[in-house]
Amino acid sequence: MVKEMTAQFEYSTLSHPQDIQQLMYILEQCFLSPLSAEEAYINQIGIENFRIIRGLEQLAGGLATLDMGQWWGGVRVPMTGIAAVGIAPEYRGSGAAIALMQHTLKELYAKGIPLSALYPAVQSLYRKVGYEQGGSWCNWEVATKSIQMREQPLPLQRIVNINHEVFHELYQQQARQTHGYLDRHPAIWKRLIQPDEKETFYAYFIGSKEKPQGYILFSQHPAEDGAILRIKDWVILTAAAAQSFWSFLASHRSQIDKVRWRSSAIDSLTLLLPEQTAKLKNTMRWMLRIVDVVKALEMRGYPSEIQAELHLEIQDNLLDANNGRFILSVANGRGEVTKGGKGELQLDVRELAPLYTSLFTPYHLQIAGKLHGTETAISAATQIFTGASPWMADFF
Repeated sequence: MVKEMTAQFEYSTLSHPQDIQQLMYILEQCFLSPLSAEEAYINQIGIENFRIIRGLEQLAGGLATLDMGQWWGGVRVPMTGIAAVGIAPEYRGSGAAIALMQHTLKELYAKGIPLSALYPAVQSLYRKVGYEQGGSWCNWEVATKSIQMREQPLPLQRIVNINHEVFHELYQQQARQTHGYLDRHPAIWKRLIQPDEKETFYAYFIGSKEKPQGYILFSQHPAEDGAILRIKDWVILTAAAAQSFWSFLASHRSQIDKVRWRSSAIDSLTLLLPEQTAKLKNTMRWMLRIVDVVKALEMRGYPSEIQAELHLEIQDNLLDANNGRFILSVANGRGEVTKGGKGELQLDVRELAPLYTSLFTPYHLQIAGKLHGTETAISAATQIFTGASPWMADFF
């Protein structure tokens, strides 16, 4: 059992029935959801994956930790997602949320976790503990009649008995090639294939059942301004699968008015459409925290053709081991970190996140006042951290 004391708060795992009930009430109040939904969520994530903070012998709040992975440069890096951060109203502004996050990050570092990601309700809170914008989460929309694609090179095979395990191998093939994609937590997979009481859920392989080239999972919903087909998850591994994906969606035009799906801020799927009719419906950025600088830099992948050396000077006000100078040497797609060096690129651990993910270039981070570096260091960092716009399809 994890248990830590500070002058004002006590941090621990969630175990006692009374605490579980109290946390359910706090989360119900924070997220405007029924108590039954919060109970189901806690059971789905697992009580052992929750952390709580207590003040004056009373539960002040808690959060969930989801141990999974994230793909960077074609390599899976262990990452812990933080979700359901909830603080009781009477403890808001007391420092309970910051204390909860600080303790959690120290625990993650002790466990050897390199990265942590979350979706912020309040960005300023998480910046105080070292998180910064890491990538995008975007919803796209297109009018079904505007797709205008008829040719379908591959068949679509209906999946009747839906088990998320049948999608894993196809998903991992796409995830490996997608900057920022998750190696999903089991709870995320279960939520994807678990329809709510108001929806009917459909699943299809794109191509033959023996050797599919992708899949599509979706539900259909009536709406005042026209029926909507919501794609819950998709994988497309070939040009033929992409063509078949759009043709299949176009075939719904007599009943469905709009199609919505999640993709990158720069969505290559829309390149197949005859006109620029697909639009971003909404977008937000998730945040990343470099928990262990050395492990994070050494475990991700890099462009295979790059051979470069970057001298970093990092400041981390929470995790002492991340402070100081480091030399990142990159060759053959991998990185090696040694202590020391010239410290030619100076930045806070918070600003290391959007550099690490390639969300922003070193030049643009420098213009924004987020880092300082010599011309040599900026050039090396630009080569090392080049990459496609990072995104993930999952909200947690």
